Order: sequence, then structure tokens, then C-alpha cells
Amino acid sequence: MGIKLSKKIMSKLGKTNAEFGLIEEGDKILVGLSGGKDSLTLVHALKEQQRRAPFKFDFVAVTVTYGMGEDYSNLIGHCKEYEIPHVVKETETYELAKEKIRKNSSFCSFFSRMRRGYLYTAAKELECNKVALGHHLDDAAESFFMNFIYNGQLRSLAPKYTAENGLVVIRPLIQMRERQLRAFVVDNGIEAIGDEACPAMRFDVKMPYARANTKDMLEKMEKEHPQLFTSLNAAFKNISIDSFFLTEKDEEKVGF
Repeated sequence: MGIKLSKKIMSKLGKTNAEFGLIEEGDKILVGLSGGKDSLTLVHALKEQQRRAPFKFDFVAVTVTYGMGEDYSNLIGHCKEYEIPHVVKETETYELAKEKIRKNSSFCSFFSRMRRGYLYTAAKELECNKVALGHHLDDAAESFFMNFIYNGQLRSLAPKYTAENGLVVIRPLIQMRERQLRAFVVDNGIEAIGDEACPAMRFDVKMPYARANTKDMLEKMEKEHPQLFTSLNAAFKNISIDSFFLTEKDEEKVGF
């Protein structure tokens, strides 16, 4: 059975790519593939973009294991069926976490940092110049409000940035809604991996409440203001830096 990608997904992918210059001629892109709905949508969208684009680029999907005995046979089979280049990178992150993470500390950020580090290493090994992640607009909104409420910082998720190691990180789905990606896997009958693969579920610690609370808050706000995410997407590109409480040193840092 062929994969069906909605016109909205491919249109938004094309517009985002053109707006931020994410994918270019000759790129070799590593795509972080967890097997969740977001990364599965991303690899299939890039596969279709590869067919449509007036320029050539290559990509390879990389799945990072945590060393918990995860079974990725379905994901490996899925990639093989749809001719998606796929590499599984084995790690011992779970065992390492037992030593490194103290009770009630931020285990989510630890696993995220470790996974990102392994993806960067794999990108170098596979001679990729870019790393693509499956974050969407809901992620960007949640990140913004979590930083705002809990960290006192105005910060979100950039569509494109250069990491310290020189790799360019891109987020091709960053202007899409989470529900669009969920609909993609449901409509195509794809078996996506969910929270059951999260290593934090095995630790005797309180589950992080900040993201769940922020998600709930945004859901309530959107019911009252249906254009909320449209406005947020526009606002992320329409920043009036001079209207904030900046000192001269702050202005130097942001290049104002």
C-alpha cells in the first residue's frame, strides 16, 4: 500500500523550506527517527520532497537506542518496505543514566542531550552536513511558554540553526500542527511508537509536569482563541526587540 501525504503537509513543507532555506542542493541529511508520529511523518515527507524537488539531496534515517532491549523490528521493516535508508545506533544511555541522574533530577533533559549527541556523532560518521528533527508548531509553542513561565526567558525552537560542532540543524515540520502529523499516521495505518518507549518511564521519579501543564493551558487558550497558533507562528517571525527591558550589554548580545 502506498503512503498518502496530504496536500497541506507537502505545501507547508515546501513553503517552510523556501522561507528558511532548510534543504539545499547537494545536502546529505540525517533524520532523527524515533518511530513516533512526528519523525515518521518527516521521513515520508522528505522522501516525497526528494521526488518533487528541482534539486538533489539525500537523507538517511537514524534511530538511537537507549540500551533497554527495545524492539525496533517493525520500524526497521517499515523503512525497508518504503525504501527509506535507515541505521540503528546502539547506545548504553539507560545504564549510564542510572549513575548520572539523581532522584527527582531532570532525566528528560539528560536523555534528550544524550540522544542529540549520538545523532551528531552519527551525522559525522555518515558524512551528513545537516540534522533534521521532527519538531512541530505545538512543540515550538510549548517550548516558548515553558521557557517564559518556568525559566523567565523568551525562547522557542528555531527552524534552522548551526550547532557548535558546525552541523546545521533543521526542523522542516516546525510550522505544522501536531494533529496533522497524528492524522498522517492514522490515515495510513502506520504503527507509531508512543510514550511506552520513553526511558524515563522506568525511573522511580515524578513525571515532568511542566510540559503537560503547558499543553493543557494551550489547549484551553485555543478553545477561547481559535487563531492562537496562527498568531504565535506569525509572532515568532515578528519580534520587536527594542520593546523589551534590555540593557546595553543585552543589546550587544542580540546585535541590536
